[in-house]
Amino acid sequence: MQYALVDGARREAFTGGRGACPNCGATTIAKCGPRILYHWAHVGRRSCDPWWENETEWHRAWKNLFPAACREISHVAPDGEIHRADIKTPTGIVIEVQHSAMTDAERIAREQFYGNLVWVIDGRGFRDNFDIYHLLPDPASELAQDIVWAKASRPMQGAAHGMFFRLSEGRRDYPERAITKANLQFGELHGIHEIRTEVDQTYRGHHQYDWVRPRRTWLDATCPVYIDFGNDHLVKLETYDDSGLRCIFLVAKRKFLHDVMVESDARAIATRFYPIAGHKGFRSGSDPVRWAL
Repeated sequence: MQYALVDGARREAFTGGRGACPNCGATTIAKCGPRILYHWAHVGRRSCDPWWENETEWHRAWKNLFPAACREISHVAPDGEIHRADIKTPTGIVIEVQHSAMTDAERIAREQFYGNLVWVIDGRGFRDNFDIYHLLPDPASELAQDIVWAKASRPMQGAAHGMFFRLSEGRRDYPERAITKANLQFGELHGIHEIRTEVDQTYRGHHQYDWVRPRRTWLDATCPVYIDFGNDHLVKLETYDDSGLRCIFLVAKRKFLHDVMVESDARAIATRFYPIAGHKGFRSGSDPVRWAL
């Protein structure tokens, strides 16, 4: 824990310190040393919260991006169950920053408990297995309504550059079939070079990607998932459209940090424009690239 109660006040760990756990009231002692992250630990037991994990420097750095009043906040369910949220903003959004692996059962339990939750996961350990490919037009744009993208992957370098079918052509050429985005994977295949200008004009941050040996629990999450690869942008996992195509949406960290403090719904993060001093939108070329960090 970063904080314990010392004489009734929340304090960070200090050499020789003793305090009380804000959750359960048990005695805590400060763990301080030249090779460890200063923290508080329960005396005689691991933790009062079964969702506890060892805190890394990455974990602590994320918490320190928020005011102290937002860190390690006890969240109480109607039935009295209590857990300590990594971050809880004044607007009620809970942010869980996750470094270690997680089971489906624990992810589901946390999502059901917190409800208004957003995940930020440490992607540095698998960044070599995560490729970001070509730009995608805004899924709400007129252009996107007529396009079904071929799934890109490392072996499918043509699709990685951007290849697609047209819904209008499928319905024209196969009138006997009920053609939808969900089932169109045949017909004339087009290349992104045909619509590059239109894609650039409607781009908002969406890309195709391939995650080799993915951590599947995050693909099944019901709350928003953002991956931190250690640069200035977060990678949000999304489903692009009715075709079921998995895509990512790039969100500037500054934008994320701003929005979680002003939005009341975790799903509204990065969906609206707010003027942020010094912020510049992300642009990229259209060619597929291995995500290099």
